[in-house]
Amino acid sequence: MVMKAPAHPGEILREDVLAELDLTVGEVAARLGVSRVTLSRVLHCHARISPNLAIRLEEAGVSTAKTWLDLQSAYDLAQERAVGIPHVVRLVATG
Repeated sequence: MVMKAPAHPGEILREDVLAELDLTVGEVAARLGVSRVTLSRVLHCHARISPNLAIRLEEAGVSTAKTWLDLQSAYDLAQERAVGIPHVVRLVATG
């Protein structure tokens, strides 16, 4: 069974959270205390959700910082696994 890669957390923020709020990107950015460009880059999956932004989202009442960072981590791991890792030699003997 092929597993679907997790969505970028910016996509989740854009589609599941901000779409329901009826606010512009500029309005949300101002409320979070970040630039519109910074938020736009996250919403369009061109930038990561940083710990700072995760805390700001939590303070704004949009889930927890840990949830946003967990989503980002899951996305990052899936991206790296999709690219593949060159041959690695185990550091610890098995058995």
